[in-house]
Amino acid sequence: MKTRTLVKDKVNIITLGCSKNMVDSEVLSGQLNANGIDVIHENKKLDHNIVVVNTCGFIDKAKEESVNTILDQVALKKKGKLDKVYVTGCLSERYRNDLLKEIPEVDAWFGTMELPLILKQLNADYKSELIGERLLSTPKHYAYLKISEGCNRTCSFCAIPLMRGAHVSKTIEEVIAEAKKLVSMGVKEIMLIAQELTYYGLDIYKKRALSELLKHLSDVKGLHWIRLHYAYPSKFPLDILDVMRERDNICNYLDMPLQHISNNMLTAMKRQITRDEITELIANVRERVPGICIRTTLITGFPGETRDDVEDLKQFLVDTRLDRVGIFTYSHEENTTAHELIDNIPAEEKEARAQEIMEVQQEISFEKNQEKIGNIYEVIVDKKEAGRYLARTEFDSVEVDNEVVIHSKTPLPIGDFVKVKITKAFDYDLEGEVI
Repeated sequence: MKTRTLVKDKVNIITLGCSKNMVDSEVLSGQLNANGIDVIHENKKLDHNIVVVNTCGFIDKAKEESVNTILDQVALKKKGKLDKVYVTGCLSERYRNDLLKEIPEVDAWFGTMELPLILKQLNADYKSELIGERLLSTPKHYAYLKISEGCNRTCSFCAIPLMRGAHVSKTIEEVIAEAKKLVSMGVKEIMLIAQELTYYGLDIYKKRALSELLKHLSDVKGLHWIRLHYAYPSKFPLDILDVMRERDNICNYLDMPLQHISNNMLTAMKRQITRDEITELIANVRERVPGICIRTTLITGFPGETRDDVEDLKQFLVDTRLDRVGIFTYSHEENTTAHELIDNIPAEEKEARAQEIMEVQQEISFEKNQEKIGNIYEVIVDKKEAGRYLARTEFDSVEVDNEVVIHSKTPLPIGDFVKVKITKAFDYDLEGEVI
């Protein structure tokens, strides 16, 4: 251990959970870098001596992964391969007192909003002037941009407000400055994220201001694609669809988590919307932006969910034919209002229901992809893997959606846009050739 004192510190940041956590890690790394501290994301070489684990506390599986990751780093510390292990993020925010007792080998624990304290622990100063200064953990051609923090919703299943606090919007000026900085770093695609995108502006402008923000963002030179994630369906601001239709660089893509469709489940989840209102909203979205790709996430196994509710959800997917669907099984989270209910559906049954629902969507996805054969799309080239290129259309976000597989003898620069004709289609992916 003594030999470490002669070596300059190197910090490795391990990020778990959602893209919002990823942005937090990138901001931390930017601050450390500005302080002259060597920092890296997900270091495979293991030549660092300090680790920061940015945890997720969203659902049981995420919490388990976070705890196991912390224990792995503590084990490395015990072997003398690490000097310090620090933990931040949602799990740390929510369970800090318990974790202090359970894993005392961790050197310090930090909450979700304690960046200055982490920096102080690492002998670094918080530099408030560093708007947009991030060390990207993504490929340089795309980045996530967080436009707000926290959430004012009271969905019965969700613990995020407990970990992230109330909704706080960035100003339009702050978001634009960060976007311009990202573009100057080579970013061509920005994915807008928040706990709830459509609430943006209500706290600082006293009105929903996402449409205004989008207009300013779409004017940023060099920004080729803007993508919207996590748009809450209740009180959805339809004016953003008009901006989407008018501006070429705003992708015809909307990630709108619905969580369920049967009215008794929507009421129990406190979603503040009904099935009829959801159906009307989707019709409105499709009418205002023809050809738009709608992605959603669903929850199955919520307390009291019946077979009729599951069948209702499956029929909704058949009738509505959404483009992209992800599904979670319900996690019984402490201090949420749903925790007062009896978690009466076994884990195996939750998984079986999720599989059943996804089988319905898999067929829909296959049919929709088959319709794309022969069509020409502009795609962004994300990476080369196993001798082939993997790309995405404007209808596909990173990691969660379809990829377009391209076999090309001519080198395709990563991050470039090319035109591709679709030649084959599968359940969740496409194949195409450059034209």
